[in-house]
Amino acid sequence: MRKLWMIFSQAVTVFVAALFVVTTLKPQWIQSMPWRSNQPATVIAAPLANKPTGGLSGTPMLSFSDAAKRAAPAVVSVLTSSKEASRRGTKQNDPWFRYFFGEQGNQPQSGIGSGVIVSSNGYVLTNNHVVERMDDIEVMLTDGRKARAKVIGSDPETDLAVLKIELDRLPSITFGNSDTLQVGDAVLAIGNPFGVGQTVTAGIVSALGRNQLGINTFENFIQTDAAINPGNSGGALVDASGSLMGINSAIYSRSGGSLGIGFAIPVSTAQHVLESLIRDGQVTRGWIGVEPRDLTAEIAETFNLPLKDGVLITGVLQNGPAAQGGVHPGDVVVQIAQTPVANTSQLLNAVASLKPGEPARITVQRAGKVMALDVVAAQRPKASRNEVNRQQAPSQEE
Repeated sequence: MRKLWMIFSQAVTVFVAALFVVTTLKPQWIQSMPWRSNQPATVIAAPLANKPTGGLSGTPMLSFSDAAKRAAPAVVSVLTSSKEASRRGTKQNDPWFRYFFGEQGNQPQSGIGSGVIVSSNGYVLTNNHVVERMDDIEVMLTDGRKARAKVIGSDPETDLAVLKIELDRLPSITFGNSDTLQVGDAVLAIGNPFGVGQTVTAGIVSALGRNQLGINTFENFIQTDAAINPGNSGGALVDASGSLMGINSAIYSRSGGSLGIGFAIPVSTAQHVLESLIRDGQVTRGWIGVEPRDLTAEIAETFNLPLKDGVLITGVLQNGPAAQGGVHPGDVVVQIAQTPVANTSQLLNAVASLKPGEPARITVQRAGKVMALDVVAAQRPKASRNEVNRQQAPSQEE
């Protein structure tokens, strides 16, 4: 009996060893046996094809390459120069300058910015400050082609300009809807920072509706932490699908480089300016001739006003549209043509949207009474960039 038990245990040991070797080296033999056919199959997840993976977990990496490939060909470099600007800014008459630097001659002033091709027939949207006072403008595409550009029109009050180039097979960007943007949305800034060549930076929308920054007359900026540097001006701010959401315009910086606070003009504003400049060569806005000021708690208490929101009128142009409509200094404007106004920026935008020559209902608070006045807006006088800069004080005229 003992001998039989020894033979049985040795046979079992050999069988288990053989099974271990087969399952390790030839598992397909075990899976193909009839007694395995009724067992549930084991599913092993494989990485998705064409999706790069990163890290030890093998999870798909977040990539904006598709958005960049879609938008980047329509973003161009804008190279500018001006002999006239150089003559105005020359220091050749300064003897100390000539002593240290010698005779420089009338070398042209040059600059580098960015632009966005918005139509296949050659219209390019950029910043006004990129091309203002420049008499030689050249656009360079990502495929290496270059073309002279003509200024179709400019709007210093939004810092936008439209150029025209004559080239075939031009790529163009897809317009998005900036009104749907939310804080936290991913965005890409595409341009030519510091003239190093086209660069794509990524970030998020940090804030919306930024105004009263003293940059432009009409401000409604998208704020982003995507790196924007000198040379990015006029470039594209696009969403994760590559659609245009804004035109990069300015940065907040103490060093001249990006500090993570950049501002872009919403595409909703840019599209309106683009269409007006192509159609009329200028942007037509309403104007009523008043000097507005934000209504603060101290001002409301001083004038004994039962209001927290509104715009105080500190001055009215004699015989201007507002004066003819019955607006007086000391009035507090609370609404313009069905649009509530709570601060100076909102009043500027509301007045600008009025159609010149047509009456508009303006609601004001005067001496404790609410009054509705009909004012016929005139066309807003065209301002140069220097005038826009001077108008950034709180008493700017509207």
